[in-house]
Amino acid sequence: MNAFQRNESKETLFNFVSAGDDPPKGDFPLRKKSPKLCGSNYPLSIAFIVVNEFCERFSYYGMRAVLTLYFLSFFHWDENLSTAVYHAFSALCYFTPVIGAIMADSWLGKYKTIIYLSIVYVVGHLIKSVGAIPSLGNQAVHVVLSMVGLFLIALGTGGIKPCVSAFGGDQFEEEHTSERSKFFSIFYLSINAGSLISTFVTPVLRGDVKCFGEDCYALAFGVPAALMVLALGE
Repeated sequence: MNAFQRNESKETLFNFVSAGDDPPKGDFPLRKKSPKLCGSNYPLSIAFIVVNEFCERFSYYGMRAVLTLYFLSFFHWDENLSTAVYHAFSALCYFTPVIGAIMADSWLGKYKTIIYLSIVYVVGHLIKSVGAIPSLGNQAVHVVLSMVGLFLIALGTGGIKPCVSAFGGDQFEEEHTSERSKFFSIFYLSINAGSLISTFVTPVLRGDVKCFGEDCYALAFGVPAALMVLALGE
């Protein structure tokens, strides 16, 4: 093969690769459209995302509504220690979104981060609920279980925070911008609704229902735990 033939072969190869033909389907798969909600342009998955967020916010704010009283009356801590632990827990909840964002962006992606940290979240709620059963061990056991539960809850609630809303927005196709905007309105409405309802319901469960001969903190923490299990199932 002479030099001219070699150049022609290179040019032919270059023209074939750079042609405007459609690429092979195996290398560039087309995105499958998700099912729509009631014939609209809203993906069916956003209904589960909204319900999930309502349950998650109910579980978090419901648990937090009676947390300081739990420290005061169940552990018999003084006000200074109860307030310090409460605010340390709140601060940790606002720090852990950094961890969730790093996990989603550089390791697992948004979906897997939400699933895995939601499991951590549920485990934390269950441990917290078990720690509120008076007949289970002495006070040291209750304190250890409660602190472990609170740490896992803080990791779960903060870790999924930067992922859920972005994951919901990703469900929409590019041309459905108005539907995406309405979704975020409904999404944040569900957040506020879950937070508001839980701050009324959970204290009632604690004060009006008696178990083990005293205020039923196990039930007050157990209902938010059940809502978080429902959220994970969604």
